[in-house]
Amino acid sequence: MTTATAIIDISTLVTNDPSLGEGPLGLIQDAAVVMEDDRIAWIGDSSKAPATDNQVDAGGRALLPGFVDSHSHLVFAGDRTEEFNARMSGRPYSAGGIRTTVAATRAASDQDLDANVAHYVREARRQGTTTLEIKSGYGLTSQDEARSLEVASAYTDEVTYLGAHVVPPEFADDAAAYVDLVTGPMLDLCAPRARWIDVFCERGAFDGDQARTILTAGAQRGLTPRVHANQLTQGPGVQLAVELGAASADHCTHLSDADVDALAQGDTVATLLPGAEFSTRSPYPDARRLLDAGVTVALSPDCNPGSSFTSSMSFCVALAVREMRMTPDEAVWAATAGGARALRRTDVGRVAVGLRADLVLLDAPSHVHLAYRPGVPLVAAAWHGGTLV
Repeated sequence: MTTATAIIDISTLVTNDPSLGEGPLGLIQDAAVVMEDDRIAWIGDSSKAPATDNQVDAGGRALLPGFVDSHSHLVFAGDRTEEFNARMSGRPYSAGGIRTTVAATRAASDQDLDANVAHYVREARRQGTTTLEIKSGYGLTSQDEARSLEVASAYTDEVTYLGAHVVPPEFADDAAAYVDLVTGPMLDLCAPRARWIDVFCERGAFDGDQARTILTAGAQRGLTPRVHANQLTQGPGVQLAVELGAASADHCTHLSDADVDALAQGDTVATLLPGAEFSTRSPYPDARRLLDAGVTVALSPDCNPGSSFTSSMSFCVALAVREMRMTPDEAVWAATAGGARALRRTDVGRVAVGLRADLVLLDAPSHVHLAYRPGVPLVAAAWHGGTLV
């Protein structure tokens, strides 16, 4: 039985489809949207909305596509409060960073990991995120990476194998053997459980040759590459991502002109993660430079327990506008349609007939308020596949 719900009296509807409305966001004023089951069935003028089983009065508030978060690390255990406190207080801290989380994750039960992911998925959805990618990367043994992916797959189809996050302590003296594990037995266990493969291509993690080996092995098993690239230093990550046809190069903080040119000429999305710079007091990516070169940009909170412990896309939109020289329209597009591009999804990130009914109602008359009123919980309601979250 089909159930239809109309959302009426929308002050501004962001469609992200210029053919449907004004400007690059395809804005429609005084709009309505009709959902049938999990799809959008009609959009148009509020006064012309068809009769439906249910009706929601938006009360002159803005409606936009659900946020699409294409980069998160939610399968973990433990806490790194002391590390953050020391960093913010200017004190040295040497308890292990990512390896601290690895130890806690390995020791956690499947039930504990599942409860943790469930908590942060609920938190993200309450803040308007309706599509979420989740990575492994805190297990770093074949069994722990495989169970991390199993836990993640209960919450999303966008599951990423990140066995190449860092070299774990037991392989500290033989990184080559760990690469063999990641591309051999670990990949054998993990490939059936994932859609994507990722690698942290960075000084102190994996170099360009190692990253190429890992991503190529994953691609041969049907996994599409993603790359943690150029976060801490300039390096080969961005250009390797473009060369291998990666869906996204994530972070993109330290870029050469050649890196920007490569992104502009390829199909790889530059996913910017300003929460990481905020939480580490590091320089922000220059989104303006990328956008002016014609690069497709996405935004993500990069939720993880070490360098960016936030699940708020609204916060990242505000940071992008204030610190990365994006306009409010550009930041909202990057948080919705940009994230969809980074996940190669055509059914989310926009509001159009036939697409998934993933929608966010703001307690504000315009999407610009996401940057105009930073820190304020503006999400009044969200629908995930037509279901009120």
